[in-house]
Amino acid sequence: MKALTWQGKRDVRVEEVRDPELEAPTDAIIKVTSTAICGSDLHLYEVLGAYLTPGDILGHETMGIVEEVGPEVTNLKPGDRVVIPFNISCGHCWMCTRGLFAQCETTQNRDQGKGASLFGYTSLYGAVPGGQAEYLRVPQAQFGPIVVPEGPTDQHFLYLSDILPTAWQGVKYAEVPQGGTLAVIGLGPVGQLATRIGKQLGAGRVIGVDLVPERLALAREHGIETLDLREVDDVAEALIEMTGGRGPDGVLEAVGMEAHGNPVAKTAQAAVGLLPDALAKPLIDKLAVDRLDALLSALKAVRRGGTVSISGVYGGEVDPLPLMEMFDRGISVRMGQCHVKRWIDEIMPFVLDPADPLGTAQLATHVLPLSDAARGYELFQAKADGCVKVVLQP
Repeated sequence: MKALTWQGKRDVRVEEVRDPELEAPTDAIIKVTSTAICGSDLHLYEVLGAYLTPGDILGHETMGIVEEVGPEVTNLKPGDRVVIPFNISCGHCWMCTRGLFAQCETTQNRDQGKGASLFGYTSLYGAVPGGQAEYLRVPQAQFGPIVVPEGPTDQHFLYLSDILPTAWQGVKYAEVPQGGTLAVIGLGPVGQLATRIGKQLGAGRVIGVDLVPERLALAREHGIETLDLREVDDVAEALIEMTGGRGPDGVLEAVGMEAHGNPVAKTAQAAVGLLPDALAKPLIDKLAVDRLDALLSALKAVRRGGTVSISGVYGGEVDPLPLMEMFDRGISVRMGQCHVKRWIDEIMPFVLDPADPLGTAQLATHVLPLSDAARGYELFQAKADGCVKVVLQP
């Protein structure tokens, strides 16, 4: 089959690889019909290469048609149309029974000190081949796959694999009261969906923050107030001023470790990326720093007693945070990988609504054949050509 493989920093290629096969009685094989490039894939493209091996298949936002199932998979049959959550969870362990699917104890990567295995996401999370390919082996298929109806296009459902429940969880974690104010820092795909979800879940006011004109314009099309980073010196001060001197009730940070505005941390990340893997891995594991501009803005902007919700991916171990200010202001912070299946029943009515209130069908700005995946990564990483979201079709 053809698959998108990682070969090095900013070097991904579509190559011929071996077709996946059933390896366990709880496996399934799907024929991929759509797969997307996620913002967190760009961290692999740039700063997390030390944990990848040339030839690794990337991708964790996938849907398709069931081809084959193992003998213990009784909930699926060949021909079913399914979305595959990005985290691999069993559904029956101690963590899963508490809705903490991203911490599944059956697929947890204890030797790495990490949570549940993820598709296409480094040796830290199981080195499981990803879904930017023609076919995908799905472990724990007795629980994970989400069966969706025939009819609507893939893009109505594809984002249930990651970014839609990630945005949903982020808004829920922000704990904005009915009629309150939600600020979303970062208007990439997760941020765009989070602003729309915030309105649907009862926020009286939603403010989106970014510096890319196309992303700001897209948010405004959905009735979101916007703050252009290029027009302010201090994001936190601007948000506080916009909310009568108090600050938003909740701030969702949807940027992560590669935020703009941290040149020293950016240089440190780049320097580690040039080292051989044997040297880079211990530095990333014990001494990594993130570019914290977006997170610091969120922490300083939220009102006293408010909540910062972190959906952006972070990898630092020695990040400096303003703990005295956070403590004094009584800020709550919630974060973590999304527990995808925890939220599906709440989200599905919005996805099935013909009015498409979350705008999922129109989120992708670039729909490309799998053969053009490398160009998709380039466009998304550079935010070029108005790129907000890339969907690949094998």
